[in-house]
Amino acid sequence: MLIAIAAAAIVMVPAVQDASAETSWTWTLYEDDPIVLAHEVPDTANLRSTLQCDRGSNVASLTLYGGDGATGTARLSAGDAFAMGAAEPARGGGLKLTLRTDHPVFAAFGATGRLGVAIGEQRRSVEIAQPHLAKLRRFAELCSG
Repeated sequence: MLIAIAAAAIVMVPAVQDASAETSWTWTLYEDDPIVLAHEVPDTANLRSTLQCDRGSNVASLTLYGGDGATGTARLSAGDAFAMGAAEPARGGGLKLTLRTDHPVFAAFGATGRLGVAIGEQRRSVEIAQPHLAKLRRFAELCSG
């Protein structure tokens, strides 16, 4: 009986580790130059996405890590707003896009926390949960000219 309980505990450990790894992802705002809003596991090299700008530039670079790194014309959408832009390969893998922080898409992103990115058949999204939306709005404020 004790062996069965110990075996069950060993089997359950990876699920606990996976759950804790998922909950350690967060959005962090770095207000130095350049200004960066990162979806990361703090104090590691693990990144899902970053928004980066120079203070007052009104231009943000969005980098999405992972995926197949498709490039070409991208459709960015948030709420009812959309914009077209070029997706380029990102350093370290993934793709990089540029978006003006004064564009209606960025305003809708700041309101909803959801930004869709479509390149051909590939669909990706950036989602910022309600507790972190203030960081996105602060990012936009710092990037605005």
